[in-house]
Amino acid sequence: MAKILDGKAAAGEVRSEVASEVAELKERGVPVRLDVVLVGKDPASVTYVASKERDSEEVGIESRVHRFAADVSQAELAGLVEQLNEYEAVSGFFIQLPLPEGLDPLSLISRITPAKDVDGLSPESAGRLAVGLPSLLPCTPHGIIQLLKRNGVELAGREAVVVGRSNLVGKPLAQLLLRENATVTVCHSRTRDLREVTRRAEVLVVAAGRREMVGAEHVREGAVVVDVGIHRREEGGLVGDVRFEEVDRVASYITPVPGGVGPMTRAMLLHNTLRAAQMTEGELV
Repeated sequence: MAKILDGKAAAGEVRSEVASEVAELKERGVPVRLDVVLVGKDPASVTYVASKERDSEEVGIESRVHRFAADVSQAELAGLVEQLNEYEAVSGFFIQLPLPEGLDPLSLISRITPAKDVDGLSPESAGRLAVGLPSLLPCTPHGIIQLLKRNGVELAGREAVVVGRSNLVGKPLAQLLLRENATVTVCHSRTRDLREVTRRAEVLVVAAGRREMVGAEHVREGAVVVDVGIHRREEGGLVGDVRFEEVDRVASYITPVPGGVGPMTRAMLLHNTLRAAQMTEGELV
């Protein structure tokens, strides 16, 4: 059986580190504040934002939520983004997605200054990541790298395969793996013979958004397997993009669902907020 890559434990370490550094900044009078733009009343978004408020409070980060009705105009949201960009008390902020129909999320995210883009998802942040300039990193990909490193998983020189090419996970994760000197292949819906490619992987990350699509036949003996997917079963409970029981028998390490990547995503948002505050003080470049 594979060893579990415990995202809850690693996220706890990150939160502890963030809390310590936030306390140091606040002692010197440096504000650390995370703002959220929430539009409409999508239940999943409301729940997610509430969890981020609790996370922030736990580590000493001030958190404020800007709530809007679903019929808010694009112009009003754009105006708020510009205000938050300029407001020095705000270390960083993000727009909770998805937005209601009729609003253009990319246009709004593109307006966020990279120094405050704690989601790391704006086109400018993505470009800075691609060319190796300092930037706030996307939370899920950065969380995956941290989870692997904190469990002693070596990446340099290893063959890594990422299944999924989304702007949220697949593409930025490939960039971060390259930064760690892994040899990286990205698979997608047009990949020929997916099993042949994934079975080469020493580190396999599955972020395709398809329930339990990867089984033991896709996995090299002893591979490290990271499951980014999360799906609710009709009979209750959650599963990922990987058939856990099968893959658990052949992998060396594996992330559970839930309790793997998810907690690290939330923890890295706190890390990014801290880093944004430090950047305003000239402590990081």
